[in-house]
This record gives sequence, C-alpha cells and structure tokens, in this order.
Amino acid sequence: MKMLTRILIAASALAMTTAMPALAKTFVYCSEASPEGFDPAPYTAGGTFDASAHPIYNRLVEFKKGTTEVEPALAESWEISADGLEYTFKLRQGVKWQSNDKFTPSRDFNADDVIFSYQRQASADHPWNQYIAGITYEYYNSMEMPSLIKDIVKVDDYTVKFVLTRPEAPFMANIAMPFASILSAEYADVLDKAGTKEDLNNAPIGTGPFKFVAYQKDAVIRYAKNADYWGTAPLIDDLVFAITPDAAVRLQKLKAGECQLMPYPAPADIAAIKEDTNLKMDEQAGLNVGYLAYNTTQAPFDNPKVRKALNMALNKQAIIDAVFQGAGQVAKNPIPPTMWSYNDAIVDDVYDPVAAKAALEAEGVKDLSMKIWAMPVQRPYMPNAKRAAELMQEDFAKVGVKVEIVSYEWGEYLDKSMEPGRDGAVILGWTGDNGDPDNFMGVLLSCASAQPGGANRAFWCNEEFSALLAKAKQTADVAERTKLYEDAQVIFKDQAPWATLDHSTQYVPMAKNVTGFVMSPLGDFTFDTVDLAE
Repeated sequence: MKMLTRILIAASALAMTTAMPALAKTFVYCSEASPEGFDPAPYTAGGTFDASAHPIYNRLVEFKKGTTEVEPALAESWEISADGLEYTFKLRQGVKWQSNDKFTPSRDFNADDVIFSYQRQASADHPWNQYIAGITYEYYNSMEMPSLIKDIVKVDDYTVKFVLTRPEAPFMANIAMPFASILSAEYADVLDKAGTKEDLNNAPIGTGPFKFVAYQKDAVIRYAKNADYWGTAPLIDDLVFAITPDAAVRLQKLKAGECQLMPYPAPADIAAIKEDTNLKMDEQAGLNVGYLAYNTTQAPFDNPKVRKALNMALNKQAIIDAVFQGAGQVAKNPIPPTMWSYNDAIVDDVYDPVAAKAALEAEGVKDLSMKIWAMPVQRPYMPNAKRAAELMQEDFAKVGVKVEIVSYEWGEYLDKSMEPGRDGAVILGWTGDNGDPDNFMGVLLSCASAQPGGANRAFWCNEEFSALLAKAKQTADVAERTKLYEDAQVIFKDQAPWATLDHSTQYVPMAKNVTGFVMSPLGDFTFDTVDLAE
C-alpha cells in the first residue's frame, strides 16, 4: 500500500512538473540614453538604434554577428548586374508583421513595404516624409542616396529591383545599416486613416526578434519575444532597457543584479570590474573616432590656418590620460587605425601652445571667444565630454582664447548641432556602421553631408576631398579605393575641419551568468542570442 502511494505521489508530481510552463526569462540591459524615437530612419544615435532597429526591425540584408560581413535577412538572395547599376532582391516569404492593440496585419511582409521604407526618405513630397514636423533623414542624405537611387521597381510581390545612377561599392553594406530598416506600409496606412501618424515613431511595428510593449520616457523600455519571428527565436522571453545615463549608477545596478549587462563603464572602474568575481567583461578596439568639429562657415573658423593653430593648442594626450585613463589613444585621422585605408603616414598636429598663439596672431586673431559644446551623455568614443571640454578650455586659455562650455539634453544637442548657424565647436564622434571608410569620411565630411539634414557638423565642403570619395565609391578595386581614401586623409589633415581627439577601447561588463552576447565591431547592442545560465 505504501509503495502504491509513493508511485501515485511521484506520478502526480511528474504530471504537475510537465504541466507547469517554464519560468519566463527576463533580461535587463542598463542602457546609457533615452532613444530619440522608435523609427530608425530619422536618427543617427547608437542608443536609438539599439532600442529600435535591432530588437524591433529587420533590413534586406544585415551584418553577421560580430562582423561587418553582409548576410541575407528580409532578402534571402540577390543579383547584381554586370555594370553594377541594378540590384535585384528576392524577398523572404512568410515573414509575419507584429501586431499591437491598434493594428492587426492582414498580410505578410512584401515588396510594398520595401518601397515604402525607402521612398518616404527619398522624396520631400512623400506623405510620410514629414509625418513629424522638422525631421530629417540624416543618413539617407549624407550617403547621397537621393542622387544614387534612380528607381525602386516592384518586379512582383517578392522581388524588388534597385536601379542606381552610378556604381556604388559600399551599397550592400550601406543598406544593412539601421536607417534602412523595413517598416510596414499597411501599418502606415492604418495610422494615416486614424489620424495618428506619429505612432509610427511611438508604437513601432516590425518583423524583428522582439515586439515593443511599452516605453516610460527616460526610464524604461519593455519588449517581449516575438513568437512569430522568422529567424532563430530569442532565448529570453522579456527584454527590458533600464535607462541609466550615469555610468556609476549603471555599474551599481549591475553589481546589485538589477541588470545583467551595461555599456560604457567609466574608465576609472575598469580595473575593479575585472577583479569582481561576479562579473565578466568583453573588450575590443573600438571602430570609432571622437572629434571637435569647428563650424567652418563662421569666421574665424572658416580659415584653415586658424583651425590648425587651435589644434596645435590642444594637449590631446592629456585628454586621453585624464578622460580615458588608458582606455583610448590619440586620433590623428578621421577613421580608426583598425580600418582598412587608414593613412599611418599622416603626421599629427604637434602640441605647441607658443606656436599656436603665434599662428593665431599671424592670422589677426586676438581675444577670440568661442563656445565648446559638450555632450550630456557618455558615448563609446567619449566617456566624459564635460571633462574633455574643461581641459580644452584650459588649453585654449593658454593661447588667449576664451571658451564657454555649453550643453543640451541629448536629443536637442544632436538637433541643434546640425543647425548651419551653430556657433563654436561641437564635441561629437562616430562609431562605424558598416566597416567601410566611406561611412566615416563620406557621411561625416563630404560636401553632400554638409547640406541641411546631413551629418557633417563642421559644414565643411572641399570639392577635391569629395571628388576623391566619389571616385572611391565607384570602383570595386580595393587597392584603388585604399589609395583614394589615403589621399583624402591628407587633404583632411591639411584643412583641419576637426580636431581629431581619440579612438577608444570598448568594454562591456555583464553578469557572470550571461551567455551568448556577441560584441559588435559596429558598437551595436543586440540581445536576440543572449541567455542566462542557471
């Protein structure tokens, strides 16, 4: 009788265990900044893409994890014409759109969504171009997409052909970037009819591994696993972004188990993190650059001799020592040394305050007052912009230049720094989006990117420089492209639209039980492969 009782109890316990669902896994990421929005197209900030493009959306092609190698995504294959002017994409079938309480899709992803996602950025006349007043498509414009893409042809529901005006060597890498995320044309139609077009940016619908659930501004973003995801399903059920701008507070939360992973630790904390047995940390050389961009359209910064003199006044090694504490190196070029075509023969401006002051006086510059803009948030290329600005302020004072340090809320900072009449010089930087030199020099420094809506914060337009970039993009010969980019860096150094500041090392601390996280050379934070070991 006792044996029978034990058997029944064991059977009952087994049945209960089998019937009980596995506990949901929640992964908390202590992110460094609030997203500007959830439509990736109008923005450029990495934190915005981490919160939008990567969890929620997909692109025609994407970068293989941990690399800059392009692989199929929403396009399962493609063909390129012999002259390099036509790219025909075969689209993946059966890809489901997500839904929310205002939208239930009636169809799968198809060619209409691809055409909608590109054309709204291309044409000022498109009804979805200015669905939020004043937005700009900075990437699309800076990469000269309006003049590059002649047409996008819907061959059939699952075939799309891009017709270009010229060959473009980095085209495939460019369209793997977050700005080229594919949004639902049907969802846009529903929002238009409801009179709530702004929800394209506030209540996103995508095809990605996670569904957007809710956003409490400047506090928390919640996502849930997309049960209908076409790719490999995420291993976690719920993803949370705990927005935590202060690096010390992020680390505190990580140590307390309130989040499992954080970006951008303070350089002063690196050694202690490495010694903490409850944590582990990945690291790699950053594909990035930090810079001080002069407004080259405003006197006296329109004079390259003045800009060179100011650059000579900056003790960049002191900035690296104080701000990065060993987690960075002085930059002399606008691209990082880990990138192909880096011109190591370039000689950096020598720190020489006496010569700098004499050079300013020779150009008639005396008693100059200027503003330096300092970012309010930590970025991969600049852990403490305010401290860096203070050091620059001290350096410039030694050559008779008075500096006022200004800052704004992050979104406002990015917007205002793009205004052509902006005064002074702005601290910013860049992490590569696709591993191609054009993504730095073309996006940040070309004449096209100096136009309204572009990413050229120096508003610098040098026709010889831009001609070299244009030629480099139109050849597939890597050796020829390398030589052209090397020559372009010589012009950049001579004209000095920026003071190149630093290239940083990237560190990602995480809880010891985190598995599956892959550092991106592009600085992305993605969580579709992460898990928490028991």
